[in-house]
Amino acid sequence: MEFDNLSDTPHDNHDSDLENIVKEYGSSIVKYCYNLLWDYHEAQDAAQEVFLAAMIKMAGLRDRAAYKTWLYRVAHNICMDILRRRKRAGLFQKRESADIHVDNYDFGISRELQAALNTLSPIDRALVYNRAVDEMDYAELEEIYGMKSTALRKRYERARKKLEEELRKGAAHNG
Repeated sequence: MEFDNLSDTPHDNHDSDLENIVKEYGSSIVKYCYNLLWDYHEAQDAAQEVFLAAMIKMAGLRDRAAYKTWLYRVAHNICMDILRRRKRAGLFQKRESADIHVDNYDFGISRELQAALNTLSPIDRALVYNRAVDEMDYAELEEIYGMKSTALRKRYERARKKLEEELRKGAAHNG
C-alpha cells in the first residue's frame, strides 16, 4: 500500500493517516514483537506503544517510504526495553521448547522451528524474521538496527546456520 493518501499537514486527517498505517503494518508489527518476546500479550502491548509513538511523531515523518523501517525500529527498541526489564526483574529465561506454546499464538510456526528459533538471541531472531518473513533488504535493516549492512549480513548468516543446525539436530532427535 502506498501512502499517497496521507495528509501533508499534521491536522489534515491525522486519525485516518494513523488508521491506514495500522491497517498496513499492525499485524506485521505484532508478529515481529511476538518473535522477539515470545509472549503474544506483551507483543500486543508493544505494538500499541509503537502506534502510539507513530501517532505522536507522524507529523514529523515526511518521508513516507521511511514509515515501515521507522515503525520496525521503534518496535525493536520497545521490545529490547521489555526484554531488559524482564532481565532486571529476574524474569528473563529462555523458554524450553515444551513451554513455547504457553500463549498459543504461534502464527503458523512449527514447534520444531520455534524451538530452533529459541536458541537464538532476541536480536538474531528479529533479524531472521525481518529477512525471511518480511523480506527486508539490508538497507532497511541498517535503519532498524543501527548497524552496517556487512555486520548484519554476517550476523544473519550465522543465525541462519545455527537455525539449520538446530533443525537438523531436532530432526535427528525426533527421527
